[in-house]
Amino acid sequence: MTENGITRTSRRAVLLAAGSAAGAALAAACSGPAGTRGAAGQASAPASPATAQPSSASASASASASASAGTTPACVLTTESGAGPYYLDLDRVRSDIREGRGGVPFRLDLTVVQASGGCRPVAGAAVDVWHADVAGEYSTGGATFLRGTQVTDAAGRCTFRTIVPGWYAGLAPHIHFKVRPDRRTETTSQFFFPEDLLLKVYALQPYARRDAPKHPNTRDSRFRESGAAMTLAPVSDGGGYRAAYTVGIA
Repeated sequence: MTENGITRTSRRAVLLAAGSAAGAALAAACSGPAGTRGAAGQASAPASPATAQPSSASASASASASASAGTTPACVLTTESGAGPYYLDLDRVRSDIREGRGGVPFRLDLTVVQASGGCRPVAGAAVDVWHADVAGEYSTGGATFLRGTQVTDAAGRCTFRTIVPGWYAGLAPHIHFKVRPDRRTETTSQFFFPEDLLLKVYALQPYARRDAPKHPNTRDSRFRESGAAMTLAPVSDGGGYRAAYTVGIA
């Protein structure tokens, strides 16, 4: 399938990167299992914040403003990706989105924090995820497999149980997500997977029914642009994998 209509990156989303001034609050928001990442795309220990260096004029301006005010910036701007043509606003609240779809199990633990509010956890935010199945197909029409919504708890956390997605159309395998803290605002982006993990998974059934691309990630310009920040750090979890990520919103 193709994914026409994907927009190029914008500056609307803010994803977490830790500064020393927000360390204590951020550690509480970000602590989680091994494999946790923040927006900087750097693996971190369970109770340690992710770190990043500002990489844009906007980020530098934000850092300079904060420095002149005598504080250390806790968050920097980074890219947001389009939802693509397969987003459906179903509000289907559930943690397990597999609906019997085969594939290597994958657990995704997310923490949502407010970057403009000292990176404090955001409770009650709706988080949508959706992605392709092992054959690279999205649920459309009346189908709802591999789609779901969770509402963050008091710690800003929610969990999805799904599968490692398949590949399609020359794009890096990915999981779309959308965070809606209220009815007026939203942040949309996507997660990628390490290429070595994908190749390992795609050698297994039912993925192996198709010939996997030799380089499922690097052939995609979107991955080359934002993969460093948005690639998960999965770890083994029984017969599958799990990963955690902290998403900051404005």
